[in-house]
Amino acid sequence: MSRLRAFTLGEVTRNFDAVRVPIKSTDRIPGPYPYYGASGIVDQVNEYLFDGEYLLVAEDGENLRTRKTPVAFVATGRFWVNNHAHVVQANQFANTRYLGYALNQADISGYLSGSTQPKLTQAALNSITLRLPSRAVQDAVVAVLVALDDKIALNERIAATGEKLVLAMASGKQWASRVRLDEIGSLSKEQVSPAEMADRQVDHYSLPAFDTGKSPERVAPETIKSNKFLISRPSVLLSKLNPDIPRVWDVEPQSGTPALASTEFLVLVPRAGLTPHELWAVIAQQEFLDTLASKVTGTSKSHQRVRPAEVLSAEVVDPRQFGETSLRIQTLARSVAAMRQESRALAALRDTLLPQLMSGRLRVRDAEKIVEDET
Repeated sequence: MSRLRAFTLGEVTRNFDAVRVPIKSTDRIPGPYPYYGASGIVDQVNEYLFDGEYLLVAEDGENLRTRKTPVAFVATGRFWVNNHAHVVQANQFANTRYLGYALNQADISGYLSGSTQPKLTQAALNSITLRLPSRAVQDAVVAVLVALDDKIALNERIAATGEKLVLAMASGKQWASRVRLDEIGSLSKEQVSPAEMADRQVDHYSLPAFDTGKSPERVAPETIKSNKFLISRPSVLLSKLNPDIPRVWDVEPQSGTPALASTEFLVLVPRAGLTPHELWAVIAQQEFLDTLASKVTGTSKSHQRVRPAEVLSAEVVDPRQFGETSLRIQTLARSVAAMRQESRALAALRDTLLPQLMSGRLRVRDAEKIVEDET
């Protein structure tokens, strides 16, 4: 790899923050264009501000410190950005996507301000120092990593399509019989203290993990600070926080790795004769989620919750009437799970290759061979 040279981000980018415009949720008109915030897409709107490939970098939010999700991400095509994400493009010295990978690897803690709400000002962003190889090498590294990212994105599109098909098969438009949820599923309430676990790693099913790819975060248990639900068998996780945001997760714990769920989820186990796939198919229906949203308590929009008893007493389509459709639902659900499992493996490979490529310890041609074998 070519010699690394130190640049500030301001030296290798053009900044477009002045183009950003926030829109209140009440003023947004639904449309085909993504509306981005600090951590990704937060809505769809009917107009766009940007057209092309840009790097968005979180301007504020606790994630700047915790780094639970990437602080930098590429947005392409036509889209809108609010004032919680910086918008930059690389100049002739850099590749926009490479800068995204580099920022997500970098320690930016020293550039943050704000004691309660972390903030990365535009001046601080521009002063971040990165060690970059030549533009040609950056392009070659990006070509390798994008092959993995593109496959991950394709898998997610296939998985999302599969989920839509499952929901269509279980739709209330197709089936007349209804049943209380507690007749087909029960709550699992077993909790554990992660700090007391002897396991080296656990799969943590959290709300942020769901929102950023429906993939649990594999972490050391001591990094989890509060008690969590233990997921001991295939289950469905349903968020009781802000049920108007659809968060329903068909979960099958991986053998050998304990699975823990945030206590913001309800852990629902199917009753005899049903699988979690059919349970997910009826719980994830918009009609059911709208019913839960009408039962929330709490005055703050960010802290509205639905009571477990309200969830269990609500009616859903009865999956016991599905007959042969159950087999089709199960087949599709297993395909969705396989797509996301493959994506987790590819993301782990990308994250392993990334620091080695950026430091020059791994040659691009060797990484290309590894990626070719895996994809």
